[in-house]
Amino acid sequence: MDIRSQKRVRMAFLVLILGCAVLTGCTDETESTMNQTGDAAESKEEKTVIIEDEDIPDAPKSLKEVIAQQPGKLVEEHMEPDVEAARTVNFTTYNKFYDHTFKEIAQDELSVYFTGNKLSNSDEIYNYLVYQLGSGQYESLYRRLESYEHGYVMPELPEGKDKIEIAKVQKTNIVILMDASGSMKAEVKGGSKMKLAKEAIETFTAGLDTGVNVSLLAYGHKGAGTEADKKLSCQTIDTVYPLGSYDEPSFHEAMDSFQASGWTPLAGAIEKADAILASQGSEAYRNIVYIVSDGIETCGGDPIKAAKKLNDSKIEAKVNIIGFDVDDEGQAQLKQVAEAGGGSYATVRDQNDFEGVLLKKWQPSLMQVISQQGVKLQDLVGHLTELVEISEPLVNISDREANRVIDAASFLRSEKLISEENGQKVIDQAQEIRELRNDHFREIKERKSEEAEQIRNEINAKVEAWKEKWHLELDK
Repeated sequence: MDIRSQKRVRMAFLVLILGCAVLTGCTDETESTMNQTGDAAESKEEKTVIIEDEDIPDAPKSLKEVIAQQPGKLVEEHMEPDVEAARTVNFTTYNKFYDHTFKEIAQDELSVYFTGNKLSNSDEIYNYLVYQLGSGQYESLYRRLESYEHGYVMPELPEGKDKIEIAKVQKTNIVILMDASGSMKAEVKGGSKMKLAKEAIETFTAGLDTGVNVSLLAYGHKGAGTEADKKLSCQTIDTVYPLGSYDEPSFHEAMDSFQASGWTPLAGAIEKADAILASQGSEAYRNIVYIVSDGIETCGGDPIKAAKKLNDSKIEAKVNIIGFDVDDEGQAQLKQVAEAGGGSYATVRDQNDFEGVLLKKWQPSLMQVISQQGVKLQDLVGHLTELVEISEPLVNISDREANRVIDAASFLRSEKLISEENGQKVIDQAQEIRELRNDHFREIKERKSEEAEQIRNEINAKVEAWKEKWHLELDK
């Protein structure tokens, strides 16, 4: 049974109940009269009962209110978020659903409401239409746009002949610390955090240069996150892939050997990475530790102290951290750990973010120093593409909300359920709010783009100056 059929059945059932209530209280003499007029009266009364139960809030007028807007009732019930925010290149995904399914559902609902409620105020009409047809995705998409970072990083530029010669012959060691605590089982867009992290790391390691050594450590994968299992979980940090050359089948097998389960001994994991790299001095090796985690230390250790010790030692390992869907408290600690470890911190919310950080920003190359360059072309293209992918859905849902409201006002006006004047006022109001939203979203996108361009130019200028200074050594 389709949605509209279900609606008719529910309405008929309510009508029947109300009819029985009315008939029960009537005498045989009035029963005949009620039978003649019952359907119309009951239908009208049933609609009024439903309408009176609805508390219609004022539609957002300011940007702050727009961002916090809750989804319209009909949109929430009948429209998938991915369909509403479908990219412009896939515009038929939304258009087909709207034209062939949603539009008729909305018109049926609006006909019922406005037949029983002759609203004479255009603000009240607009409030109701946004209440039913508004988008509820602004906050999540807006937060992602506001927190977007281009990811351009100033490359290491060794100064002095000795340092340049060392950098040219250094081998690279990578130690990956995988948080397998119970919270990594949580679902985000695309699957569980554990599943998406594993997939992204396997893609990352498969793209490393030949000659890069890799090790994989799992922590938090023992126990069940209970107090009874805390000691076991906090003390178990396993080297599931020993430091050595990358072998895809063996690395995949190592990834499959553990699942998210217990507590978070982050400090202990960093200390174990320190022990693994202890013999890999910085004169011969470039040491990098990547930590993937979704929260703070929960085993009583001091990860900031551990990261600082690792970076200050003779191995000079840098500690880079990816925070996966981390809360404010977790971000604060993980940023401090990365800073203490001389590395970088990045927050990711889904698989696209994850792969963007690992593959576009942090993947090391043996040729980085020898053929040093500033912001690479692929990084520039990646930044521009990512910014469009983040900002475009915001404008799309804004346009589509406005169009739904405008279509609804035009429909109600054509059905004589609202006046021509009110219909036009509602349309004007929808367009005005759309312009307010879209102008703001585009301003943020332009600001992010300008910031990235400024940093790119600064990096490129410094790299070129460095090359000019040391070109004789680099050409040897």
